[in-house]
Amino acid sequence: MTAAPRAIEAAREALRIEAAALSALVDRVGPPMEAAVAAVLACRGRVVVMGMGKSGHVGRKIAATLASTGTPAMFVHPAEASHGDLGMVTPQDLVLALSNSGESDELAAILPVLKRLGVTLIAITGRAESTLGRHADLVLDSRVDQEACPLNLAPTASTTAQMALGDALAVALLDARGFRPEDFARSHPGGALGRKLLTHVKDLMRSGDALPRVAPEAAFTDMMRVMSDKGLGCAAVVDTDDRLLGIFTDGDLRRLIERGQDLRSLTAAEVMHRTPRTVSAEALAVDAADLMEEARITVVLVLDADKKLAGAIGINDLMRAKVI
Repeated sequence: MTAAPRAIEAAREALRIEAAALSALVDRVGPPMEAAVAAVLACRGRVVVMGMGKSGHVGRKIAATLASTGTPAMFVHPAEASHGDLGMVTPQDLVLALSNSGESDELAAILPVLKRLGVTLIAITGRAESTLGRHADLVLDSRVDQEACPLNLAPTASTTAQMALGDALAVALLDARGFRPEDFARSHPGGALGRKLLTHVKDLMRSGDALPRVAPEAAFTDMMRVMSDKGLGCAAVVDTDDRLLGIFTDGDLRRLIERGQDLRSLTAAEVMHRTPRTVSAEALAVDAADLMEEARITVVLVLDADKKLAGAIGINDLMRAKVI
């Protein structure tokens, strides 16, 4: 067998081993997980995640996942904890400790201190009878039959199992808290979901002098001048109280020209579209994007709480803000 087929088979075997390890976890999830969820929900402080080596790398990810899904969490390195960082842990906190063997020296050194603090200790370990398992109030069993490493040495399947149990705990907590997409967005304001769920029309709309508006009696040429100056591809037609009467767009202009109509003698009221699409200033920007897509338009007028013209938002405004 050449090197390439051997590499492919080795990779496939690693995936098979890790998949089997994850599958075996399913039947082991039961009362300990339920108790862990209850303990975290009852925690008045933060979840402090700890782990050494590869378990530490997994722990950092678990802490980040918990924090982004509604459970305040942080990672504290066990070795640094013995040299002052244990001061970050308060009696109101809960510690989630990861160790496949459960015999990490750095973790073992601080377990008595954690017990004196009175914090709840949840262990994710492959050996419930280990030092960590015996000190823990709750044990989530992450044992695996073998590592995906052909030498059965490098942490592979065991760290995958730890990661999966951490994700399972985070998802169970998310469900128990009734966590919604809006809550997730508040933890991810810079991401695509955050922009979609936190950006409102009022944040992006053009208003004031940037808004193309004309009176119904405005001459057609004057309306064209306003449209050109404002560069939005439309003009809103309003009365003296800023109540919306209609809209005239570049598309309306093309249709008039196609009909061969004499435009110079017309007024805004005579050519405007009387039922324009509108959106509330308080609506999400993504709602304006959906409206544009549904109606196949590129601009939506914005009304305030009194149904008066407050602004306009165009597809380019949404694209610049990366809402779409």
